[in-house]
Amino acid sequence: MTPTDLPPWEPPIAGDEAEHLVGMLDRLRATFRWKADGLDVAQLRSGIPSSTLTMDGLLKHLALVEDDVLCWRIAGEQPVTMMRVPEGEDLDTWQFTVGEGETAEEIYALYDEAVARSRTRLAEIVAQGRLDEPAHLQPDGLRPSIRRYVCDLVEEYGRHTGHADLLREAIDGRVGEDPPGDWAWPALRPAL
Repeated sequence: MTPTDLPPWEPPIAGDEAEHLVGMLDRLRATFRWKADGLDVAQLRSGIPSSTLTMDGLLKHLALVEDDVLCWRIAGEQPVTMMRVPEGEDLDTWQFTVGEGETAEEIYALYDEAVARSRTRLAEIVAQGRLDEPAHLQPDGLRPSIRRYVCDLVEEYGRHTGHADLLREAIDGRVGEDPPGDWAWPALRPAL
């Protein structure tokens, strides 16, 4: 096997720190998306008795997190996904549920589009060598670096990919650590 034989979501075999950071994030994104892939809206809404989490809620939540981190926290721009929350609807409720009129295709598109935006923005940041620059958001007067926020996003995916493992196994028995090599996800087609 050569490095060119690896799936597009695999981190480099021997890259620099930025390549590994982005590669690790992409592998978590791909694993999460594969765990959520191919479900109808009823399956997306189903959960397990010990939790209120559902796959639809995780897809919407992570779409929101992608935009929150890469648009707002890092660049100071309005998070695109947040603008899709209907007026008067509670953000916390919206991001963890699929409304009656929403379809599985819309939820997948919401997530895939957020990831595609984030990947493009992160690729620009890495190409410009800006990971160590201060980000926009300054919680409690502190100004974290862009790298810190990207690491926070990796942590968020680590947590929710584990949740997706449990949910998907309960839905239809799908298990496994990584997507199969022939699995395709449109959001990962643009290379970083």
